[in-house]
Amino acid sequence: MNVAEWRRETRARLIEERGRLAADDHQRASRVIEDFLEQTLSPLPPQTLSAYWPYKGEVDLSALMERFQQKGWSTALPWVVGKRLPLEFFRWTAGEEMYAGVYGILVPRSRQIVRPDIIVMPLVAFDEDNYRLGYGAGYFDITLVRMEPRPRSIGVGFEFSRLKTIHPLPTDIPLDLVITEAGIQRARWQ
Repeated sequence: MNVAEWRRETRARLIEERGRLAADDHQRASRVIEDFLEQTLSPLPPQTLSAYWPYKGEVDLSALMERFQQKGWSTALPWVVGKRLPLEFFRWTAGEEMYAGVYGILVPRSRQIVRPDIIVMPLVAFDEDNYRLGYGAGYFDITLVRMEPRPRSIGVGFEFSRLKTIHPLPTDIPLDLVITEAGIQRARWQ
């Protein structure tokens, strides 16, 4: 089997499947995912949380980030610096001016760089060992491997994207938690 080809085909199929989710089903699953994530994070003291701006049908976590800002947390969004480089994280506050960055994904115009304690990232797919299949550029893996100490990492996505394996490569980094509408997988920290 050609792993690179399998991953490309699987990625394309699952992104297409996510795009076909009925709006009601997407909203319902997203709310449950958001609730699980909030239950996971709420017991922690305020710190810096990075999530993402939704792209191609991903779960929208902006309302959750706003709620955590009101609890004293700092929030951030990732920014692609360049090919094969770690992401940078810009402080994000609800209502601030945004602009389209790489891939047209919105990022804060202010560009105040912060270091997240927790990184929440979207999943195209995931497996039973908490390996994540993203869009293929490896930005989150490159970032996690270079950050010391390593931030806590949480993947969020839909249960239909669960696979037996993503056929991880040596460069893939397993996540601490994976959250779907079916629950929380492998809590390695609390």
